[in-house]
Amino acid sequence: MRPTMRSFVLACFSLVATSALAADSLLVEAESFKDPGGWSLDTQFIEIMGSPYLLAHGLGQPVKDATTTVTFPSTGQYHVYVRTKDWVARWKAPGAPGKFQVVVDGHPLAETFGTTGADWFWQDGGTVQIANTATALALRDLTGFDGRCDAIFFTKDANAAPPNDGEKLAQWRRATLGLPEKPIAAGSYDLVVVGGGYGGMGSAISAARMGCKVALIQDRPVLGGNGSSEVRVWAMGGIRRGLYPNLGEIVEEFQDKAKASPGTKEEFGDDRKEAVVRTEKNITLFLNNHVIAAEMVDKQHIAAVISLDTTTSQRRRFEGKFFVDSTGHGTVGALTGAELTLRETEHLGMSNMWRWDMTESPQAFAPITWGLDLEMEDFPYPRRGHAEWFWEGGFNVHPIAGLEAIRDWNLRAVFGAWNAMKNKGGKDEHANAKLEWVAYIGGTRESRQLIGDVVLTRDDIDQKKPFPDGTVPTTWDIDLHYPKEQYAKKVPDNPFISKAQMDKAVDRLHGYPVPYRCFYSKNIENLFMAGRDVSVTHEALGTVRVMKTGGMIGEVVGKAASICVKNQCTPRAVYERYFAELKELLALHGAARRETVNSPITLPDGFAPPPPIVDAKAGPPGVAVASLPGLVMDDDQAKLTGKWIQGSGLPDYVGTGYRYRNAKEEGTARYEFKIEKAGVYEVRMNYGEHENRASKAPVTVESAEGAKHVTVNERIKPPLPHGFISLGKFRFEPGKPAVVIIGDGPADGNVHIDAVQLLPE
Repeated sequence: MRPTMRSFVLACFSLVATSALAADSLLVEAESFKDPGGWSLDTQFIEIMGSPYLLAHGLGQPVKDATTTVTFPSTGQYHVYVRTKDWVARWKAPGAPGKFQVVVDGHPLAETFGTTGADWFWQDGGTVQIANTATALALRDLTGFDGRCDAIFFTKDANAAPPNDGEKLAQWRRATLGLPEKPIAAGSYDLVVVGGGYGGMGSAISAARMGCKVALIQDRPVLGGNGSSEVRVWAMGGIRRGLYPNLGEIVEEFQDKAKASPGTKEEFGDDRKEAVVRTEKNITLFLNNHVIAAEMVDKQHIAAVISLDTTTSQRRRFEGKFFVDSTGHGTVGALTGAELTLRETEHLGMSNMWRWDMTESPQAFAPITWGLDLEMEDFPYPRRGHAEWFWEGGFNVHPIAGLEAIRDWNLRAVFGAWNAMKNKGGKDEHANAKLEWVAYIGGTRESRQLIGDVVLTRDDIDQKKPFPDGTVPTTWDIDLHYPKEQYAKKVPDNPFISKAQMDKAVDRLHGYPVPYRCFYSKNIENLFMAGRDVSVTHEALGTVRVMKTGGMIGEVVGKAASICVKNQCTPRAVYERYFAELKELLALHGAARRETVNSPITLPDGFAPPPPIVDAKAGPPGVAVASLPGLVMDDDQAKLTGKWIQGSGLPDYVGTGYRYRNAKEEGTARYEFKIEKAGVYEVRMNYGEHENRASKAPVTVESAEGAKHVTVNERIKPPLPHGFISLGKFRFEPGKPAVVIIGDGPADGNVHIDAVQLLPE
């Protein structure tokens, strides 16, 4: 029996064992409160602590009570337990900022909650006398600083404290709540998409328009993931370019157009995203559902996934022919035994961005003791009221088990910085300053990577390695984040400010085509991936992880899924036998659709193709370095002096573009090769001819024979393929110079540099 299903079977026996207990007790899940008031539903950490919970995220102002009415089995005296924690206790920080009360029939219990316990546990709330079976309950926030409540348990049995252990607790919850033995049947679908970020939305819409019956399951009340109003990361990545210039048209229908990150709530268009999805008749949308388990036919095939309704605790079962893991965390892959990797340290972190503004009157913010003890010089000043992506932490904290700790540390950093602005060195300038918004939903960048038939690497991208199944153009630089040393001094063990280290080898104009084989699981035969959990290395994730790129991955996956349904084949077979059919679908406009997978494809009446994004004058993508024989160095590998301008408008360039310097400028490009085998090599260089180029571009070749100076007329077309010209044959030996220097002298025009190639005889 699979571990993911074992808990459900055990729960059935638990129902019998706890039936007597249920008669004298009442379990109230916080998320079931009829009116949450100002409390927010937090579902990020169900994998860690087993449940969604209510969070009093008031930015230092107590939020409105959460209220409901419950029915007790009988009147009398009840013992009360509240599942909560002191969220700063893991760091032994003073102050217990998350204090709250439980109010029963208008009277607060004597115990104040959220004051103890570094981990989630059932805090003893003493006893309460219930006079009426129908009784009002409320959660009363006392601080506005992220108090949290998972559940409240009332029992007449003084020895019936609930379990804290994860699996036992899950069984006990279901039994005590009297939930059905079996999950509700939510239907059978061609494609079940788990995760409603850009990758999930792209997958669902694309598949639906290609005739698939789709379930889209999202664990939040809004769509968009990191690109929603809850996280507010603006959508990045180039669309509608490369091999399939219509890819991205679906993303364009729902993408945000925020002017800042973080921007305003309205800029992220949550309502528009939902409207686009609900317009598709082939999609059934399930918001507030978190997938917690999977059923397998065997070790390679998923039969169904089980979700937990985060507002009712009800479970639903979704049967599917094919599944897409767009959870970001690779949750479905982990539940089904998919091959995966996970970096426990030195990974990309989580951002919790924030906004503030100046008002017309003084705004109070009482000094705090539990935030990070920061001074103004300990963090980058949030100019223009925006604390941006680099408020990022958790680089060496486990990216799954430590998620809540990462988020809470980030909150301590935010409020510690705000305390410095309001009560320390910045108090004179910020008397009228007010916190406007702080993200409590973390923007996570890296956790699990599900392994496909191809694992894309940094070298593949740097060298533009050509794959026969290249599809989605990734245009973002290889963008890796590390703690910024300047601000890490204060908390060297857990920095909270990052810096970006960019590898600019990616062709930002045309993009690098990511292989389709990165988008399905290597060992689970009916599982696709879309978004940041696709099959790439840590370094390659630095470019594919941005949202519009993830959305285009979803577009590819949705179309591939329709081919799988149509031909009753696996995702792997699409590559092996039906890739020509996939290429035809990828060439379609995003608005193209068909009733079923076997229906003719049509475009809506009055459809007008959008104008191209990439100007035809920009030329085609460059030649891949990896496709050229011999030893090859591109211009971005050369040692440069002087001022060189990057370009890509002339054809036949290698890599991501070329460089040139003005005739009046001084500058050299030095290509240093490492020779492992002695011999005679033909030396070639390539350039793009133009009338403004030098007719006598100076070039020096240093070899075992010494140095030889030549000039190249860069105004005439190079005679060899891909814009190369031969500089002659030279003998090179290990340990001796193997250098080509371009621009080492005056020129009568712009000196153009690109790739240099050494071809052995």
